[in-house]
Amino acid sequence: MSATGDDKRQTATAASGRGRLIFLIPLLVFLALAGLFLAQLMSGRGISAVPSALIGQPAPQTELAPLEGMDLPGLESKDFIGKVTLLNVFASWCAPCREEHPVLLGLSQDNRYRLVALNYKDTAENARRFLGQLGNPYAAIGVDEAGRAAIDWGVYGVPETFLIGKDGRITYKHVGPLSPDAVRTLLLPEIDKALAAPG
Repeated sequence: MSATGDDKRQTATAASGRGRLIFLIPLLVFLALAGLFLAQLMSGRGISAVPSALIGQPAPQTELAPLEGMDLPGLESKDFIGKVTLLNVFASWCAPCREEHPVLLGLSQDNRYRLVALNYKDTAENARRFLGQLGNPYAAIGVDEAGRAAIDWGVYGVPETFLIGKDGRITYKHVGPLSPDAVRTLLLPEIDKALAAPG
């Protein structure tokens, strides 16, 4: 009788332990994912390393009207052929765009490539004010008021920067604001490769 009682107690204790383990599984999965995310951020790659299916592919067909009142051309796919192009996606309402703007002004001083912009879901007045206050680094600005072109480009959010080779193919994508360190260690080596590649 006592042996049977001991068996029942052991069975109940084992079942209780399994029940607690089932409740711990989601917590353990969450902690593992959080650890992976933290390791990614600490690696220095962070969100800027989000892969793009467009790398190595021709730049999406783009025909965007120019930003009114800026006396600059809009964006057209034909202009990507034969020269290295940096395409920056920005908006006046985007705080990180303001943060990266001095870096873009610096990049605009290098005449080995063309720096152009896709103005994302913005108003012409606000975009002009933004560039009037901070300076205009762009040789062309295409207006994507509805955000449809950004979808074609696979934009996650603003800012993002694409590097397009002389053959019209996307060679690099940077997600998030460009920093001086990211330009030096990530972007400029990619620009040098694109410049050295045959047209």
